[in-house]
Amino acid sequence: MLGQLLQLLNSIRDQSHLNPVAETNVEQHPQQGPSEQPDSGSLQAAQDIRPGHVWLMAFSVGAIVANIYYIQPLLATIAATFRISVPQVGAVAMLTQFGAALGMLFFVPLGDTKERRRLIVCLLVAESVCLAAMASAQNFAWLALASLGIGITAVTVHVIVPFATHLASPARRGATVGAILGGLLFGILLARTFSGLLGAWVGWRAIYWLASGLMLVLAVLIRTGLPISKPGLQLSWPSLIRSTFVLIRNQPVLREAATLGAIFFCAFSAFWTTLVFFLGTPPYHYGSGVAGLFGLVGAAGAVCAPFIGRMADRYGARRNVLISLIVTLVSFVVLYSFGKRMSGLIAGVVLLDIGVQSGHVSNQTRIYGLLPEARSRLNMVYMICYFSAGALGSYAGSVLWQRFGWAGVCGLGCGLLVAGCVVYGSTGHTDRALGGGSGEGVRSDGPFRNKKRDHRG
Repeated sequence: MLGQLLQLLNSIRDQSHLNPVAETNVEQHPQQGPSEQPDSGSLQAAQDIRPGHVWLMAFSVGAIVANIYYIQPLLATIAATFRISVPQVGAVAMLTQFGAALGMLFFVPLGDTKERRRLIVCLLVAESVCLAAMASAQNFAWLALASLGIGITAVTVHVIVPFATHLASPARRGATVGAILGGLLFGILLARTFSGLLGAWVGWRAIYWLASGLMLVLAVLIRTGLPISKPGLQLSWPSLIRSTFVLIRNQPVLREAATLGAIFFCAFSAFWTTLVFFLGTPPYHYGSGVAGLFGLVGAAGAVCAPFIGRMADRYGARRNVLISLIVTLVSFVVLYSFGKRMSGLIAGVVLLDIGVQSGHVSNQTRIYGLLPEARSRLNMVYMICYFSAGALGSYAGSVLWQRFGWAGVCGLGCGLLVAGCVVYGSTGHTDRALGGGSGEGVRSDGPFRNKKRDHRG
């Protein structure tokens, strides 16, 4: 792995080292108002992104987000180590998710006001410290605090993604977002398989020591391989949060994308939370190891992500969202109708991951085309809705599984996707080319209507 990372660093240096354009700082656009100015010379910086940058960012977000999910297959082992109950060790996992939400609130908006590369490096170093604390935990309180810290600092992912869209030209923005979010999905899906199999061999602490070291390697690669990006926006954190509510009020595309993204991830989380229970019933009688291996099946969505992004650039991101809703709805129909057969279950998982990944990439392509100077805050709103809905989906899926079994879980997924189609049909945004056609028009109707008919409120 170290050799591959060194090759990646050499590739990046060949493409961008000592490139004066790659180190371009932010230039001012015409002012939007007295307190907010565009964050960078988007037209100039947009030409700077290189394939090496995209690969580094995609690998980084996958490795970082995996830190949140390593714990899930290791919960029983950790509980045995500290002699704690299942609810207690479950609370440790919950603290990681709670930390991610806190990190979204406190750190992600800073991407609009701080130099992004430096912010990413600082968060990676902090993540490494938290992972090392997790690996060396000696009691429950220590373990819980380390888990919270891992979640807080893992929001580095949501600083990197807006950074990538800042570097990408409008015509390539969808493909860039798709490639990087593909790395993100790979990290989510493969983290469980990696930690479950390797943890059984070398122990759970070794997983976190390895992850801690990897974060330091990534900090060095990003510090030496990515260009500087200094935003022109100068606001305090409280002002940033207040301005975020203004964005929510004035940006109908953001409200629609956040709602549809929440629907996708709520259904997605309900499925993955209950899959291990379903595989334990007839005719399967499989354990958690097989459930983890299904992450490899779900990786099909990550493989398709760059293609999905290019489709968003070419045909319009909002049209992709409708296709994604339909594909995801079909996946739950397949899972319910043919889930008792391994071939049907695999087909349903592949369709589910492709549909959810496509919807996620397309939604983020849409919101990143709104206001370049507010991309971090736009991403914060979207991702808080996304993960909050995911938490709700996990709980709802568990409750429905206990009461109604597999039919309840699939019924929840179908109901959510039908609701998503209703939301889509009740809004009337007209797509208009933003670079390669991934942008949004200015008209808004239905429940997401914007009174001013102007996205730049």
